[in-house]
Formats: sequence, C-alpha cells, structure tokens
Amino acid sequence: MVNLREAIKSAEQKKVAIGHFNISDLVALKAIFEAAQELNVPIIIGTSEGEANFVDREQVVALVKSLRQEHNFPIFLNSDHTHSIEEVRKAVTAGYDAILFDAGKLPLEENIKNTKEVVEYIRSVNPNVLIEGELGYIGVSSKVYEGMPEGVSIKPEDLTTPEQAARFVKETGVDLLAPAVGNIHGIIAGGNPKLDIEKIRKIREAAGVPLVLHGGSGISDEDFSAAIDAGISIIHINTEIRLAWRKGIEEGLKDNPQEIAPYKILPEAVEEIRKVVAQRLKLFDKLI
Repeated sequence: MVNLREAIKSAEQKKVAIGHFNISDLVALKAIFEAAQELNVPIIIGTSEGEANFVDREQVVALVKSLRQEHNFPIFLNSDHTHSIEEVRKAVTAGYDAILFDAGKLPLEENIKNTKEVVEYIRSVNPNVLIEGELGYIGVSSKVYEGMPEGVSIKPEDLTTPEQAARFVKETGVDLLAPAVGNIHGIIAGGNPKLDIEKIRKIREAAGVPLVLHGGSGISDEDFSAAIDAGISIIHINTEIRLAWRKGIEEGLKDNPQEIAPYKILPEAVEEIRKVVAQRLKLFDKLI
C-alpha cells in the first residue's frame, strides 16, 4: 500500500487531486471512508485543533490506522490548521501522518521563521511526517457567511505571489504549500469568489512542491477542475461536510421523532455526508 507522500506524487502525475475532509465524530469518518472505499481512491482525514480536542488525537489516530490496516486502504490523517509548536507536538506524538502549521496570518518574515522552527522540530522527531505551510490569510471558520469574513481579502495584491512561494518553500523546507489564490474558508451565501487559476499555475512552478487548496467548500466545479489542472494536488472540504451532517441529523429526527437510539437516527447523517464526499471525489479524480 502506498504512503501519503507516494499518494500525493501519484496524484500529481495523473493530474488529479486527493480529497481532504474534516471530522469531529465517528459519523463523518464512517461516511468519508465508505465513499472513498467505494470509489477506491486515497483519502485524507483532517482535524483542526478544535476538532482534535473534541475527538481526542490518540483516539482518531487509532481509528484511522485501524481502517488503514484492516482494509489495506490508503486513508491518512492530517493535523489541520495547527497554530503553535505545542499543538504540533501533540499531533506528532499522537501519530498523525501530516501536519499543517498555519502561520498564514503573520507577516512573511515571521511566518517563515516560525514555520522553519516547526519543520526542524518535526524532522528531528519523525521525518516521515509530511509538513505543510500556509502562505496568505483565508479566514479561520468553516461556516456559512452572509458576506466576506472579517480580515479576509481577495484583492490581487493580497494573494500569494510566485516569488513569495519560492522563498517560503526554500527557507522553511516544507513538503506542501497552501497558498491564498482567491479561496476562503467557509461558504458565502451569495457565492464564493473565483480562483486565480493562472496564479496557481505560476506558484506551483515557482514553489516546486505540491499545492494544497484550502476552503474548498463553495468553489465551483469549473474552478476545481481548472485548479487541479494548474497544479493543485489536495483539496480541503469541511463546511459542506458540516452542512450535510446537520441535514442528515435533522432528517433522522424528523423521520423518527420518538426514537432515542443514536444508531437508528445517525445513518441518515452518514448517507448525506457520503453523498457529498462521493460527488467531490468524482470531481477531483477524473480517472474514476
């Protein structure tokens, strides 16, 4: 079975992207794994700091590893948007396959300095862990907004430049780069901005490492396909998963208003999430 580094390399070669989906309970993990297994494509499970603290890092590592081993399936775990060295240490100790250290809101110099320290620490402890850096600020919350989230800008001058990307990768040594290319976290009710596809292409060429697209929820199918063709190898989806979870829970309770057994209500949430994940995976991998 391939490891995560090999799975990403294969995706690059095939011009497809690996789906990355966040969880905060067993319902979402079950649904995401079932969709990936059905389509036979690698999958990355993500937990933010808040999600990880809720489900417990050691427990989610054990669950993901058990699925990988029992089914001989390429399912991996990423510590998503990890903001401090203390949280990085927790993820490394727990056994995550990859870690996103997010200092994207900081000025470039500070971002490089802090990310480099994290890279050096992780390399000294476990060189097999993939390390991702974020360059540019795209917001923090996976939810539905009426307008642009506070502090987020998609003006051309605020997006990541190829020159910044090349310097960041060279000076930090990250394995993966998450740039700001018009993407934002969450879904805007009136429609999410369009991605700067040409910028993605130039950043990938300049950076020399695989690119990760955050804030995938709300992006158009056309932009997804163009972004993958331009050099995106991993795409993060979270808000859409949360919305599907909520819809499934509400339907389960509506259909069974007197039911109190969770396992009789939760299957509708599993199915709603599974449908969303399968739809996205088919779009991300045109070879399916």
